[in-house]
Amino acid sequence: MSDLLHDWNSPAPGRVFTLLDETLRDGIQSPSVRNPEIEQKLELLHCMEACGIQHVDVGLPGAGEQAVADVTRLVEEIRNQRLQIHPNCAARTHPHDIRAVLQIAQKTGHSIEVCAFLGSSPMRRLIEGWSLEQLERFVAESIEMVVAHDLPASFVTEDTIRTDPSTLRRLFRVAVDAGASRLVLTDTVGHATPSGLANLVQFTRGLLRDWQAESVQLDWHGHNDRGLSLALCLSALEEGVDRLHGTCLGVGERVGNAPIDLLILNLRLLGLWGRDLRALREYVEKASRYYAVPIGCNYPAFGRDAFRTSTGVHAAAILKALKSGRPELADRIYSSVPASELGRSQQVEVGYYSGRANAQIWLTEHGLECDEERMQAILELAKGSRHTLPEKEIVEHLHRLGLGAPA
Repeated sequence: MSDLLHDWNSPAPGRVFTLLDETLRDGIQSPSVRNPEIEQKLELLHCMEACGIQHVDVGLPGAGEQAVADVTRLVEEIRNQRLQIHPNCAARTHPHDIRAVLQIAQKTGHSIEVCAFLGSSPMRRLIEGWSLEQLERFVAESIEMVVAHDLPASFVTEDTIRTDPSTLRRLFRVAVDAGASRLVLTDTVGHATPSGLANLVQFTRGLLRDWQAESVQLDWHGHNDRGLSLALCLSALEEGVDRLHGTCLGVGERVGNAPIDLLILNLRLLGLWGRDLRALREYVEKASRYYAVPIGCNYPAFGRDAFRTSTGVHAAAILKALKSGRPELADRIYSSVPASELGRSQQVEVGYYSGRANAQIWLTEHGLECDEERMQAILELAKGSRHTLPEKEIVEHLHRLGLGAPA
């Protein structure tokens, strides 16, 4: 296709990055989802593995007994099945939460990354009555506790994008000195724009350079309140962030997180993801069922309408592509996402904006001769309708006119 498609998108950055799937923790914080049964969570875990996702947040064990039980079972599954995906747990910068993760790691005998989070924005400090000295103590005690037990420690500043530089400088320095191997930059309320993200990443990289701590990696965790979460993940990659976070179908707090399924899709189209996308389709469909989150008809790649058209101009181009001897053109002429990558195909239907090509394709797919009488009958029905015609309606109309297939 390279001879027929000029790509204005930026060339793919030639650097290593990983993905962290938050579906099993942050995804469950959506007020509208159903918390899946543990057997369903195990299925989703295997879907993540099949998709090639490298890291998974298996939960927040500090939340209670059920969370502890689910996290333990998920880590046991990773251990017993020798999965390549690496588990981590969210934890407040509080000894109770840190101990809960340490106990699961000890019980399972498997390493668990601890992502210790702390509200750092001026608003949060005001309502909590926290001093900056208190925050520094919380950070130091938590990270040191994790490191003392030989587990990877990541420090997460909640609402990083709305926290002042002097506060971030002090908290990041304490975390790095205590042994944190990652700093997680978060857009907890979906406030960031691409320029804000770039400023934050460049500021943090500058600190690490000054401290000679460039081995400390950076994560980006974004929410979708302004509808920018997916674009911000791609911007974060261009800015050199080492790991990107997301959830399947973007489920999460309020309007949700960055959709990791669409992120993987875009990485694949940019030449940055080598895995087959068919496993991703299975993951999305299972997450939709288990979380009771319907996939919108216009949801990219996985929605019902992603590869459907009833428009005459589009259908005519697809038909010509099919007749040209290069069927792959039919999958790209009016689609930036090849349906075949996902085990799907382009669907041409008949509606009020349809033309002869729509009727011709419909008749061919249904094994009927494409004669003038049948095509006109279908188009007359479509032009008098206010919706795309379902198969049953066309079949019944042709039979009424004596133009259908033999019984």
